[in-house]
Amino acid sequence: MDSQLIALGVQTFKIALMLSLPGLLVGMLLGLGVSIFQATTQINEMTLSFIPKIIGVVIVIILTMPWMMNTISDFSIEVFNMIPTFVH
Repeated sequence: MDSQLIALGVQTFKIALMLSLPGLLVGMLLGLGVSIFQATTQINEMTLSFIPKIIGVVIVIILTMPWMMNTISDFSIEVFNMIPTFVH
């Protein structure tokens, strides 16, 4: 039973990482692109780096929302089905 709980915890971390990865990657790549743009043009506007990242992450979240919801619901159903094995 302890091994099942540890496996459930590992699976939870994997799913959390998998779901956050698209937004984090887009934010990182857009931040890098804006930083390179700012370095080449010598424009040091603080808000210039935030707006593209926010817009990019929101677009990625909207586009990946069906996949995220399916992944979370499948995992939730799996956890709820495992409850009887942990209760006794």
